[in-house]
Amino acid sequence: MVEAGQAEISIQRQCDLLSIHRSGFYYQPRPESAKNLTLMRLLDEQYTRTPFYGARRLHEYIRSLKYEVNIKRIRRLMRLMGLEAIYPKPNISKPMKGHKIYPYLLKGLKIDRINQVWSTDITFIPMQNGFMYLTAIMDWFSRYVLSWTISNSLETTFCVEALLKALSVALPKIFNTDQGSQFSSHSFTSVLENAQIAISMDSRGRALDNVFVERLLRSVKYEYVYLNAPTDGLQLWQGLNDYFNFYNFQRLHQALGYRTPAMLYGLQK
Repeated sequence: MVEAGQAEISIQRQCDLLSIHRSGFYYQPRPESAKNLTLMRLLDEQYTRTPFYGARRLHEYIRSLKYEVNIKRIRRLMRLMGLEAIYPKPNISKPMKGHKIYPYLLKGLKIDRINQVWSTDITFIPMQNGFMYLTAIMDWFSRYVLSWTISNSLETTFCVEALLKALSVALPKIFNTDQGSQFSSHSFTSVLENAQIAISMDSRGRALDNVFVERLLRSVKYEYVYLNAPTDGLQLWQGLNDYFNFYNFQRLHQALGYRTPAMLYGLQK
């Protein structure tokens, strides 16, 4: 990246060319204490291992590591990180106020071709001096990652940017998400509706409805983030760019007959 005033191309245009959300370029460490950042990293690692853990179990886990914190802090950090235990909850059919919730369309569906079903999700990414959020869009049949973006907040904008980038590649028949506010927002669903793409939403608390993208984001953490903790937003973007290129074009998947996602998506011989 070239700083503003040092090149003819604007910062916005540079971000567009590199597929970086502009908030990622202007990233500044979030105003959390060093202790809270440590706790968030530990919570993220444990939640990645046991996504069915809620605040009480995670609180006990943190206490077992000799950190004296109350459960209120754990709950606040979990909200900030976007973490929620995966298990069936009461009243799960009630939509979020002001947002339309769509039915789950994938039950019993045989997925046998590319661009039949895409899905997306968001995950918390710890860094040495702060944290960011990652969203990625995947084709279910091939496991090919069509697009991804990062942001320093859980705003809807960076999810819409990832969606528009993916739709510039192809159009799926069905797009599956969870019921999160980013994906149930009008600004996100209207893009899909205008493109005449069927919208499918997971039941709240269901662990397997969006399993492939969940596995992808877990692999990102175990195979890149936890091994090479980035120091800032730019280093994170560069590392993720390298990782997703590896994932799409080099990483052999047992479930795909030891082929790469790009091979099944038709982008690699």
